[in-house]
Amino acid sequence: FGRPRRGARRGARPAAHPTAARTASVPLGPVRVEPVVSRRQLEAFIDLPWEIYRGDVDWVPPLKRDVRAAFDPSKHPFHRHSEAQPFLAVRGDRPVGRICAIRNRNHEAFHDEPVGFFGWFECMDDTEASTALFDTVRAWLDERGLRVMRGPTSFSTNETSGLLIAGEPGPPVLMMAHNPPYYPRLLASYGFEKAKDLLAWMIDDQTPPEYLLRAEKLVTRRYKATVRSLDTDRFDEELATIRRLYNAAWERNWGFVPMTDEEFDHMARELRPILDPRLALFVHDEDERPIGFALALPDFNQVLRRLNGKLGPVGLIKALILRRRIGRMRVLILGLLEEYRGKGLDALLYLALIRNGTARGIVECEQSWILEDNEKMNAAIARLGGRMYRRYRLYDAVV
Repeated sequence: FGRPRRGARRGARPAAHPTAARTASVPLGPVRVEPVVSRRQLEAFIDLPWEIYRGDVDWVPPLKRDVRAAFDPSKHPFHRHSEAQPFLAVRGDRPVGRICAIRNRNHEAFHDEPVGFFGWFECMDDTEASTALFDTVRAWLDERGLRVMRGPTSFSTNETSGLLIAGEPGPPVLMMAHNPPYYPRLLASYGFEKAKDLLAWMIDDQTPPEYLLRAEKLVTRRYKATVRSLDTDRFDEELATIRRLYNAAWERNWGFVPMTDEEFDHMARELRPILDPRLALFVHDEDERPIGFALALPDFNQVLRRLNGKLGPVGLIKALILRRRIGRMRVLILGLLEEYRGKGLDALLYLALIRNGTARGIVECEQSWILEDNEKMNAAIARLGGRMYRRYRLYDAVV
């Protein structure tokens, strides 16, 4: 989907961030960890990344209102079935780290394992502060009978997950992680070990491979399969179909947790303003039954990095202008019901994404994240001309 960035290097580690050498700015004094219970503490929790990432040209500031809403039980449906407790690490009167302890009861029930999570982790290059934060989460999970601390996730693997450990420099795409290069060292010093790596692939050639064109003719003739775009006039009905396909097609994936109806609707509302129906695709069998789905989103991070966390009237006008210039998309979902896999039907989805993406000016496409041991999917993306350009990691520690 377009041209590779000038200077991009395969397999290169992220460029060193200014935050990597900022240990001298860590204030002196003992660390204390406070549960976030007041509005003032929540604002400090939200604001801390602006201190951590000051001068980091690749960081994409989140919208502060979105982070605030994520911790509002009346706005985020995760809190209706599970628990999340944010914490701040403070030296003197200055926050130096943050974390969130997470109990995902749906994960416990679906996988029948006593695993708890941590997320929203940000910290100065300060082992004492990171250790205090991890100790606090470990104790919180232990009180609830959970025996493994896994992360980072926020709040589940259906949202932003993993720590960036290697890859090409540059800003992250929508809903993907970005962090200073010293974070893996902070986790390793605490005893965290690898649970699973998550891969991100970049495709920067918009020419459809010849084998996809041949496969399109073959499977269309053999299976009478068709592809269509999402119908926004029937959005609720379409959403119900997507939810059914998603929970059925991905249920065997490591770490997968089915989303509740409320969670699915919440995410759909969050993403709908940036959704392009041409990039939300269904594949149907000869009886016109939906058997697979693909969703790519324009990389709205290209807009967010210019807003500095705020979306007031001026920011909204800027966003409306900048969104027309988005040249990258992220494929979040692409899959088929199990009985239709291995028949080449995924070629129809890939081709439609390439054609429709190119028509709207997309020149780069990230497919992420893919489990490192999902050999079939990784091989398929490599055959499309993708390069594995970033690696993320989920970690485990015994509670």
